[in-house]
Amino acid sequence: MPALLALAAYETGAWRLRRRGDRWPPIRDAVFGAGVVVALAPGGSTFTAHVLQHVLVGMLAPVLIVLARPVTLLLRAVPAAARRLLKHALRAAGVLVFPPVAAVLEVGSLWLLYRTDLFAKIGDAPWLHLHVFLTGLLFTTAICRLDPLRHRAGLGVRAGALIGAAAAHAVLAKTLYVSPPPGVVLAVADRQAGAQLMYYGGDVVELGLALIVALQWYAARGRAQARSSRRTGVPSTAGS
Repeated sequence: MPALLALAAYETGAWRLRRRGDRWPPIRDAVFGAGVVVALAPGGSTFTAHVLQHVLVGMLAPVLIVLARPVTLLLRAVPAAARRLLKHALRAAGVLVFPPVAAVLEVGSLWLLYRTDLFAKIGDAPWLHLHVFLTGLLFTTAICRLDPLRHRAGLGVRAGALIGAAAAHAVLAKTLYVSPPPGVVLAVADRQAGAQLMYYGGDVVELGLALIVALQWYAARGRAQARSSRRTGVPSTAGS
């Protein structure tokens, strides 16, 4: 139900923008809808199915949703008074989207879940999947920085946080390949298949995030060269 409400709110905001003549690319509606669908991915009775759900809900769905720029849409669609309140709320929560902080929250919670007895105690509790989604969304927002954020972390900081999180995620997957979460008995084949899925599935999504950061770096470099060429009168070579 919350996912459907989020989709309805997004489409309402997009409709308001277009109704008053503002441009909002339809592809963003499609990407946001795809993110909502992926976030609703069901689980299963095996550890491999559990890991697949977490890769989809905690990694892929946040990327799709962030690419749709929901915060930008919200700020543009609401009245001016509400926009001021939202900006204050975003500033208050700004520390959470500082890339190193978001990376520690996202990866640290996974290590806490799988390398302590927490997984044995809570299993596949519904709130766990919500937590995985929210920490993944926070991390993806901090790395991509497509929406207005309080902290204007540079490309180096974001790239460093992404590399660190990817390394920690890979090491976690390797430890699960060797041994199950404490207090949990899993079939060896199921555990190892789940660990491999965590390792390679995480790599795919993290490569996608790296591509987004690289494209932003390329665009920033092109803009800097264009500004320099205007000042000096020398034609820019960006993109050549």
